Amino acid sequence: MTRIPEKQVIAGASGSVSGTTDTALAETFREAEQAGLRIALKGRLVALVLLGAFLVLTRLADPGHALDLGLGIAVFAALGIFHFVLIGSRYDRPWLKYAFITVDIAILSLLMATQPVYDTIDVPQVMLFRNTIFPFYFLILGIAAFSFSPGKVLWSGVMVVVGWLGAFAWAIRDMPERLDWTDIGTTPTTEHFISVFLSPNFVGTGSRIQESLAYFLVAVLIAGVVWRARRTVRRQLELDEERRALTDVFGRYVPKAIADALINDRGLLEPVEGTATVLFIDVAGFTKMTEESGARRVVDVLNAFFDEATATINRYDGVVTQFIGDAIMATFNLPVKDPEHAAKAVRAALDIAALTENQTFNGERLAIRAGIATGPVIAGSVGGGGRQCYSLYGDTVNLSARLEELNKERGTRILIDTATVERLPGITLREMGQVAVRGFSESVAVFTTAAETETELRQGSGRPD
Repeated sequence: MTRIPEKQVIAGASGSVSGTTDTALAETFREAEQAGLRIALKGRLVALVLLGAFLVLTRLADPGHALDLGLGIAVFAALGIFHFVLIGSRYDRPWLKYAFITVDIAILSLLMATQPVYDTIDVPQVMLFRNTIFPFYFLILGIAAFSFSPGKVLWSGVMVVVGWLGAFAWAIRDMPERLDWTDIGTTPTTEHFISVFLSPNFVGTGSRIQESLAYFLVAVLIAGVVWRARRTVRRQLELDEERRALTDVFGRYVPKAIADALINDRGLLEPVEGTATVLFIDVAGFTKMTEESGARRVVDVLNAFFDEATATINRYDGVVTQFIGDAIMATFNLPVKDPEHAAKAVRAALDIAALTENQTFNGERLAIRAGIATGPVIAGSVGGGGRQCYSLYGDTVNLSARLEELNKERGTRILIDTATVERLPGITLREMGQVAVRGFSESVAVFTTAAETETELRQGSGRPD
């Protein structure tokens, strides 16, 4: 028999929420990056088809040039498809996403540096930098953002700068004469500006540097957005993991619906005063069983019993608030309201009693005694030092424990107080009369269940508060 402190019974169901592991989060982000890369490569293919069709169709007058463009775009498309196939395969490696983006930029920059503006005329290659190639590099940066990887975006920005300036340096390497912004001067005439700016030998080194700076800054900005998004997602994943772990902890003691309610409405865990039915169940003959079987075996027996008893209490929407040695404390109607709390508490007690009659627990036959009381309690999450317990306080809690003790004196299995019985209209109960309850100044009217009580309870319902 488990003894309860005289002044107060505090029932607590405590648990700590485990944080997510870095490995699990890394795997989640890896999957997100792979999904993002697949989307990016699909978008890349669509962009190539659209741009390729436009460029080829607008150059049909020069079949050789159109064919070269078509082949170049086909190579780009093939690389993207190959990368798409590799993602998530056994050949996939973290560095591949950097390698493929580098190859993309290298091919585009090589074309910029070597392919003539027109096959039919001879103009400096640097004039291609006056064409509308500049936005294509931004397209690469935009596609890189879909990878959800700040590192890849930054790497892409650096490679774009290297590729752009590298192509420019290659294009001007053999020019015998180069004109630049310094040749225009600070106060040029209109004629002088036009003559220098529109000259085939004008290279515009300062413009290329500004463009490179723009590439890099855009890459940094996109990487910053992706990094912030990753942090937001990471925090959300951590919260989801904490919620899952918290649900698992509560799920050991309460039905999933109640666990979800507790987590979704944290106000339910704040100290509140309300009416509840408290069920206190104790294993009869526990001390003798411990002496005969030994502590190790007793623990296994109790664990088997607690599993079954907790499942039964959960089925009736009760909350197991504490295991006290060989005893179970459960509450109904707090923290989640239930108009049938009294009837459900009695049903749970009867079902648990039936369990002990019909089966063994780790090979051991058990018998239980139960006390049920309904009344005001104060319930809420209390604690300190970073540890919280959902606890109950009040005379109703004490009364349920005292009624459980009285079963031994009265030769009964379940004792119920008047307040609980008043919520069970039409249910057959046997009145045991007024009894003196230790710790209470006045006697209490108590009842026990009759043979037909279980059937009646299953057919009817308790009276709502």
